[in-house]
Amino acid sequence: MLKVLILAAALAATGVVQAQGAGGKKELVAKVLQLQQPGLEQMARTMAQQPAAMMMQQAAPALQRLPAERREAVARDIEADVRKYTEEAVPLVTERALKLAPTTIGVLLEERFSEEELKQIITMLESPVNRKFQSLGGEMQRSIGEKLIAETKPQIEPKLRALEQVVAKRLGLTPTGAASAPAAKPGAAAPQGKK
Repeated sequence: MLKVLILAAALAATGVVQAQGAGGKKELVAKVLQLQQPGLEQMARTMAQQPAAMMMQQAAPALQRLPAERREAVARDIEADVRKYTEEAVPLVTERALKLAPTTIGVLLEERFSEEELKQIITMLESPVNRKFQSLGGEMQRSIGEKLIAETKPQIEPKLRALEQVVAKRLGLTPTGAASAPAAKPGAAAPQGKK
């Protein structure tokens, strides 16, 4: 009987330790999620804004087909509509992302990292050097983005125009500037061929 009591006490103690460990791990996961909140908010903002940005890009050719006297007013109206959408959508998507994080990202962190690893992640995320590095994220992205666009624009624009023409042709549409684009394209290609 004494052995049964000792075994029961040992099992109960193990359960208490495991429960404390799980609670500690949950707290660590919550801390990681808190430290990652700005990144989650940025991801949500991007996801909410992306459809509107794509719509604006798709509207640009249609705007060019409007009479000049209407073009600017319609563009302003569309920009106002997009701004209104963004003001409504971004907070909604951001709030939902922050609510979903514990049941999605949190679960993954809890399953795949030990308490010690979570502590190391927190130490890294809280480090002043990491914070300084992360604060440069937008600036670094803008810096490379500007250079990348400037350096690839001459190669990408003709390919994009050609793609637009092929897609328009397949759809039975007349692309804007279709008559001038093919004439410009062979002229641009000729010097490359002579190299």
